Amino acid sequence: MQTADIRSRWLDFFGSRGHTVVPSASLVSDDPSLLFTVAGMVPFIPYLSGLVPAPYPRATSVQKCIRTLDIEEVGKTTRHGTFFQMNGNFSFGDYFKEGAIGYAWELLTSSEADGGLGFDEKDLWVTVYQDDDEAIDLWKRVAGLPDERIQRFGKEDNYWSTGQPGPAGPCSEIYFDRGPRYGAEGGPAADENRYIEIWNLVFMQYLRGEGTSKTEFEILGELPRKNIDTGMGLERVAFLKQGVENVYEIDQIRPVLDRAAELSGKRYGADHDDDVRMRVVADHVRSSLMLMSDGVTPSNEGRGYILRRLLRRTVRSMRLLGVDTATMPELLTASRDAMKAAYPEVETEYARISRSAYAEEESFLRTLTGGTTILDTAVSSTKSRGDDVLAGDTAFLLHDTYGFPIDLTLEIAEESGLAVDRVAFESLMAEQKQRAKADAKAKKLGITDLSVYSEFRALGETVFRGYDSLETESRILGLIVDGRSVSSAVAGEQVEVILAETSLWAESGGQEADAGAIVGDGFELTVLDVQKPVKGLVSHRTEVASGQVAVGDLARSVVDPQWRRGATQAHSATHIIHAALRQVLGEEAHQAGSYNKAGYMRLDFGWSQPLSAETRTEIEEIANLAIRDDLEVVTRELPIDEARSMGAMALFGEKYGDVVRMVDIGGPWSRELCAGTHVSSSSEIAMINLQSESSVGSANRRIEALVGIDAFREFAAERALVSQLTSTLKAPRDEITTRITDLMASLKAAEKRIAAYESAALAGRVPALAATARRVGDVLLVTEDVGELNSADDLRSLVTSVRTELAAQPAVIALAATVGPKPAVIVATTESARSAGAKAGALAKSAAGVLGGGGGGKDDLAQGGGSDPAQIPAALSAIERQVAG
Repeated sequence: MQTADIRSRWLDFFGSRGHTVVPSASLVSDDPSLLFTVAGMVPFIPYLSGLVPAPYPRATSVQKCIRTLDIEEVGKTTRHGTFFQMNGNFSFGDYFKEGAIGYAWELLTSSEADGGLGFDEKDLWVTVYQDDDEAIDLWKRVAGLPDERIQRFGKEDNYWSTGQPGPAGPCSEIYFDRGPRYGAEGGPAADENRYIEIWNLVFMQYLRGEGTSKTEFEILGELPRKNIDTGMGLERVAFLKQGVENVYEIDQIRPVLDRAAELSGKRYGADHDDDVRMRVVADHVRSSLMLMSDGVTPSNEGRGYILRRLLRRTVRSMRLLGVDTATMPELLTASRDAMKAAYPEVETEYARISRSAYAEEESFLRTLTGGTTILDTAVSSTKSRGDDVLAGDTAFLLHDTYGFPIDLTLEIAEESGLAVDRVAFESLMAEQKQRAKADAKAKKLGITDLSVYSEFRALGETVFRGYDSLETESRILGLIVDGRSVSSAVAGEQVEVILAETSLWAESGGQEADAGAIVGDGFELTVLDVQKPVKGLVSHRTEVASGQVAVGDLARSVVDPQWRRGATQAHSATHIIHAALRQVLGEEAHQAGSYNKAGYMRLDFGWSQPLSAETRTEIEEIANLAIRDDLEVVTRELPIDEARSMGAMALFGEKYGDVVRMVDIGGPWSRELCAGTHVSSSSEIAMINLQSESSVGSANRRIEALVGIDAFREFAAERALVSQLTSTLKAPRDEITTRITDLMASLKAAEKRIAAYESAALAGRVPALAATARRVGDVLLVTEDVGELNSADDLRSLVTSVRTELAAQPAVIALAATVGPKPAVIVATTESARSAGAKAGALAKSAAGVLGGGGGGKDDLAQGGGSDPAQIPAALSAIERQVAG
């Protein structure tokens, strides 16, 4: 049974039983506490928690998921996958345990001919929470399971909660018995390699309180509306139904594994370590493909870092399989062909995806070359010291800073006869992970308690009236101060205001929140920010400028008209720049993010090369010609499938409903899904002035521009600068470049002549300085403050020249100078002085201490510095005392 067939059977089964079929959400989670969608229930959390009223009583989905906590286990077990698909069915206060158990058993055990999955009842086991007698009775009555195939587990395994106060409840897991050749008898309690978990039923029926651990928390009571959240691992069921040994061998993954085997000349199944590497490649290539299809690009932080790690682990695994050249064009194509039936976007977006992946592979192959050089140096240094263990901090530096995998470090070190200090390396890694966990926890705690908004969201969605009017009268539904709902607020207080309707735009879709005010009878509030803390609810963060505001008051949301005008100009300008980019560069230049506010816009787009000056000018000209042509801007709401069929572009990672808002500028020339505010015709934008184009990752570029009056002011400032230059240089505008080039050439020639004069002047001082040498102890000593010099290099040249003059004698030369605002001292010794015990490094360090700084170096030449030039005489005296002994 193919994976796509299992998926369709799932959706057909639950769809025919009253469940709304919900398309998979993006892998990029809109929950700010999560980098990715890590479970099938994530998109439904607001409904399951009661924060947002569910739009349907029951739902089903096949959700794309990414988990990276177990990344080191990938390839080693039968079931760990980075990307996976989770079949889910959900009930929001509708059916409960009996319904969930009945549906699960029916789908699993019905024949394939009847649309089921055709599992033999005798091969299925279940686990339940130890105190959930109700579930045990239902498994016996509904499914007819005997007692011996029902096992009780504790909270650690069979009780679900978020780890924080909120919904919680027991769960029941369904396992498939693979047979005696895979392990011991005795059910899941005996062997979870033989007994594979395929479906988890979570019964959300309780409200939990604070706790000290995963298992230690207080149950506050039952939920008023009990929910069902179930998850079936699609890949796990696929490998069981396809009769293969693990998830890496199913039809959606095996083609990549086979291609890796062909490229490496290895035979899958011949060597355990090679098999693990091929499975890692297959998993990571597919995971990378799916992440990039949802708009993630490689970078050094956040989601991009996870993607980069997956791609680099792929390259490293292929290298360990003996392939040193680029393989992504072969591997990624194989994954695309295996996944495109289920996810057509991996084919339609393949040009963009592949460009990003290929660029990252090429970059990392260069990194491997550079990292190998660094590692070779470290290996040589370690062996020259007579050590046989490479330092852990060196391995960590290579891993953390250069992206050099630890496995590769171990391999190269072993080839050189060295071990690696894994204890020190793991300690540094643990410290880094602890810092990351602390950061994540701090971030999570900052947004966890959203329950204060639930009572307001339950009243309905906030209606946005700002498309048609800059003022809207509405009732104040709620006031929130410091996370608590309050009845009123007075002048000077900061308060969040919840309105039934508003004209103020809440920050979203790359558009900054509106500026404005909320006014009513006897009060005025200055709007500081407007956000959407939960889906469908707008919160206005304000400061009470005067009077007292209370829940229930009538109020008017008033948008600053100049701010909104600038914001609409900037947002429409972003669309125009996007269209111009695609006209010049092609459809691969797809938007990867944006930000706009009054007077300014920023657009990130998929492209791996810097744009030439000519290309930037062409894009800017096309955009301003579109403004000149006064293109009509049309917005309309329509079903998402209709919008896509018309060629409307969607932003990767953005969530869209069944009905979307489409914005056209000049008809199909610029057609995007967008909820933001826009001008009514392109001429209202007035002007776009491109300011910069830069890199934001190996496969993304960023354009920044000024818009409207800000663009004009920048052009005016540039015109004034050109006018000033023409006056100063006494040259017409079209000759300014030539004039400046000539002046730069003259200046460079003059600087060379000056440097030659200064060098000659320094050389002329050498004999006089050498003549000041005096006997101190066993050596001749020269100490002198030579005044101000241009650089430490000049001082070093002077010191070494004096040493050459005195080379035949035991001599120490210590010269000091003021370089810029700071003092510097350089000490040199002749060979016979060193034989007499003089050490330049020790002398420079001593002098630097007097100067208020630090220094040191080798025995023959050393340097020091500090912060107080007035201490130069004392520093030279310190050197003389040390030489005298």
